[in-house]
Amino acid sequence: MKFRTFMRHIREGFKNISRNGWMTMASIGAVTTTLILVAAFLALMLNLNQMADNIEKDVQIDAMITQTANQEDIQALGESIKNLDGVESAVFSSKDDELKKLIDSMGEEGKAWEMFQQDNPLNHVYIVKTKDPKDTAAIAEKIEKMDAVQEVVYGQDVVKRLFEFNKYARTIGLVLIIGLVFTAIFLISNTIKITIMARSKEIGIMKLVGATNGFIRWPFFVEGLLLGVLGSILPIVIVLTGYYYLQDIVSQQTTYKFIEILPYSPFAFQLSGIVLAIGAVIGVWGSVMSVRKFLKV
Repeated sequence: MKFRTFMRHIREGFKNISRNGWMTMASIGAVTTTLILVAAFLALMLNLNQMADNIEKDVQIDAMITQTANQEDIQALGESIKNLDGVESAVFSSKDDELKKLIDSMGEEGKAWEMFQQDNPLNHVYIVKTKDPKDTAAIAEKIEKMDAVQEVVYGQDVVKRLFEFNKYARTIGLVLIIGLVFTAIFLISNTIKITIMARSKEIGIMKLVGATNGFIRWPFFVEGLLLGVLGSILPIVIVLTGYYYLQDIVSQQTTYKFIEILPYSPFAFQLSGIVLAIGAVIGVWGSVMSVRKFLKV
């Protein structure tokens, strides 16, 4: 394609935007309405995914060592655990450390455990982290069979339900986002189709005088791209403004470590890029699909 022809298509695309004022506003409104839902839901799903990752990363295996194990047994156990495939780290925690953590975690009620400092009934523990949280159950089973291990604790039922919930939540979120995108494509396609119907005679004349499908289609391609991008701006502004204030509220009022939303930067740029791309694809696809039937002359 020659540069002059390309620039002609660009100019025609911009002219079509300004020439069809009300229909342009209707098309942008259709994109904007749907993309507000897409952007908000996308922000929600990305943050839920982040929280799910944080929870998964906190999953650990507590390998309790038998009371009769000596120092050599403890060291040998530590080496055996670290040599397992999929183990990221194995940190030794003495029974005194475990008692201190128990006392600190219980607040005022924990003071009742201070009487056991001289005769500590707890076990030494290896705190094990896996490279992939989903390998927790398999690795815990291997550790449980090792010498000098009295018991392995990792919240079996909770971990299993957690992984299942995260899996279904991510799948449902992805399906809903795809559904919203296709809804937006349908809306913009029908809206643009009404605009193009008013120019069907013009398209027919161009076809009769020898214009190629590509020559006719390019201005509509540019028009659809512009409609999609313009329709993306307001959703980005609304969602990111709300997200900015939400981040302050969450950071000030939440004490739980795993309830941590993505930082505004670079999240704002990432979300903006994704929504702009979705808007552009919606606009182009809707425009190109709408003009197809009028090219069959």
